[in-house]
Amino acid sequence: MIERFLSIPEVAERLGTTERFPRRLIEERRIEFKRFGRHVRIAESVLNAYIDGCTVTPINRPRGNRRAA
Repeated sequence: MIERFLSIPEVAERLGTTERFPRRLIEERRIEFKRFGRHVRIAESVLNAYIDGCTVTPINRPRGNRRAA
């Protein structure tokens, strides 16, 4: 299978953010990236793994332990 590499604008669109956010992830080395000359790309599989890693699952609490707001 051929890996697809996404540009910064494509990553931002997938994440629903501005281009500044993926650039910050790259600068802080929080996501793996490839540099082809001056072009920076993120593999689609790496982006999917990042999204999966950021997923927060809800906590299932018993109904009797809720507090009034």
